Amino acid sequence: PHAIRLEGDLTLGGLFPVHSRGPAGIPCGPVKKEKGIHRLEAMLYALDQVNGDPKVLPNLTLGARILDTCSRDTYALEQALSFVRSLLPPEGGEGRCLDGSQPQRAPPERLVGVIGASASSVSIMVANVLRL
Repeated sequence: PHAIRLEGDLTLGGLFPVHSRGPAGIPCGPVKKEKGIHRLEAMLYALDQVNGDPKVLPNLTLGARILDTCSRDTYALEQALSFVRSLLPPEGGEGRCLDGSQPQRAPPERLVGVIGASASSVSIMVANVLRL
């Protein structure tokens, strides 16, 4: 539920601690304005600047999928796995339509890199998953 998605030819992932760590049993706590929202806004601003200048990446736009880590390494790991899951075929195969034809599936997201996370403990866990 804590995600931002912008369409583009190439997608950059983002993992930022928009919320602080929640109490036991709840992954996310209150919003972190300075260290969370500001970093998210910086990425969105940079994408806006790059996409707004046709000389930087002619005929390409950068999109984004930005996820909240909630300042928790295990939650960030789950979020990073969603980057990987988006590239996998659906469980149970492609399936069949009622008329017997193959279903039309949107092409997989072209994730070219991930920015973040901000804490070392989170970065280590995420790097181990995304390096695969």
